[in-house]
Amino acid sequence: MKTVFDITEFGAVGDGVTDCTEAIQKAMDAAGGCKGKITVPPGNYNVRGNLKLRGEGISIEGSGAWSYRNDGGSAFILTDENAECLLDISGAFGCRICGMSFNGSNLGKGIHGILLSWPVPNGGGQEDTPNIDGCRISRFSGDGIRFHNVWCFSLRHNHIIWNKGAALRFCGWDGFITDNWLAGNGEGGINASGLAASVTATANRIEWNRTGGIIIHKGNSFNFTGNFFDRTFGPALELGADGEGVNLATVTGNIFRRGGCYEKAPFTDRFRSSHVIMNGCTGCVLTGNTMKAGRGDGGTPPLSPDYGLIIKNCENSIIKDNALHKASLVNNLITENNKNCIIENNIGCLL
Repeated sequence: MKTVFDITEFGAVGDGVTDCTEAIQKAMDAAGGCKGKITVPPGNYNVRGNLKLRGEGISIEGSGAWSYRNDGGSAFILTDENAECLLDISGAFGCRICGMSFNGSNLGKGIHGILLSWPVPNGGGQEDTPNIDGCRISRFSGDGIRFHNVWCFSLRHNHIIWNKGAALRFCGWDGFITDNWLAGNGEGGINASGLAASVTATANRIEWNRTGGIIIHKGNSFNFTGNFFDRTFGPALELGADGEGVNLATVTGNIFRRGGCYEKAPFTDRFRSSHVIMNGCTGCVLTGNTMKAGRGDGGTPPLSPDYGLIIKNCENSIIKDNALHKASLVNNLITENNKNCIIENNIGCLL
């Protein structure tokens, strides 16, 4: 029984001209019935979008080898400004997407790169478990990856860059985000929309994103270790918000550099010019991190951030032993209305 399906066998042509939507969809449908593999030879394949991957244990495999500025060998290029997404994997349980480039061509409004969406939590009745590995996802007018009501996911070694939404926007739980490069996105590197829980983010580079680096307003059980945050236009890490909160989070061993930068005018909320905001956090730990203020590349202004740590409305949390050497311009540590917290040994000086 045939289980490997080359999209060119179905009529796809990687010349950057031919519309390959129907050919690629046929390959995906064939793989969906047998836990098959879809192979994508090097080339630029034009698609109108809304490709649908359905079934269990399916994989898409291309030739990665992308660079910072350009797509990799195997690229799907969006051509329709009215699409909802380029690839919809809702119902593709346990799928793996490896070595692909997805380019949104800056078309339309709110078009996502990869979409998984259920109307209610656990909408699929089982763990979704998508694994996206070694892909480049860029230039979408929505989010690079949009997971809504996802149950279990893994992102590894991806380059998610220059999307107008977030690199990853998710609502759901059980996520593993490791060794990704999230850069230059309009609404954050990782942005939780709604309830989020049980997520580990390790060894990611999160830089030059507007809005913020990691933004989670409500949820529980997070582990953020060994990430590099650089030149963020908003707080590099924002946990909790007025009227909401985060419970049970560990933040340790991260570098925060040049966070809290404004672009055209200072923030209306001055505390957004900061490395870290913790607001309404309970049972959380922020320790062993390093922070540094600075200018943009090439020494261009403005210097940022104004503040280092903003800790307010927190309870039963520990904020200690962070290095704040030349970490901010105005004040390295602001604390307000915290209860039963240890906040100490956050040593350093202003720039």
